[in-house]
Amino acid sequence: MKVCGVDLNSNDANVCLLALDDELFQLPDFRARRVSLTDSNSTGALRHFQQTFAKLMHDYKVDKVVIRQRPMKGKFAGGAVGFKLEAAIELIADLDVVIMSPTDIKESIKRNPIPVLFSETGLKAYQEPAFNTAFAYLMKDKFAN
Repeated sequence: MKVCGVDLNSNDANVCLLALDDELFQLPDFRARRVSLTDSNSTGALRHFQQTFAKLMHDYKVDKVVIRQRPMKGKFAGGAVGFKLEAAIELIADLDVVIMSPTDIKESIKRNPIPVLFSETGLKAYQEPAFNTAFAYLMKDKFAN
């Protein structure tokens, strides 16, 4: 199963592709680390973001997209652009999208710790929330205690 973890931050969807095959995790080669929205006030730019994201998921045969949920209010609340990106991803036809709360992510990782240091994955630091989201989702499904 291939899962794409997504962490929305400003005008960017930071992504991480994680595969679980025969209970072994793999970080397949992935041509993108983030997909960006160039102009948050342009319908055309939002459609381009959506099409780019959809093509990326189709090309890599992603089974599920897991978006890290952002709070709607408070100090760490997501901005309006982030919610646009989330909606654009959720509305992609034939794409299975799940929103996972930070609490569920923490609980899943607490029950099933990540077996490798993040620094050893070869991913960029800004991809860590997306990686954790994908890992937590796969562990929640496979090894729920």
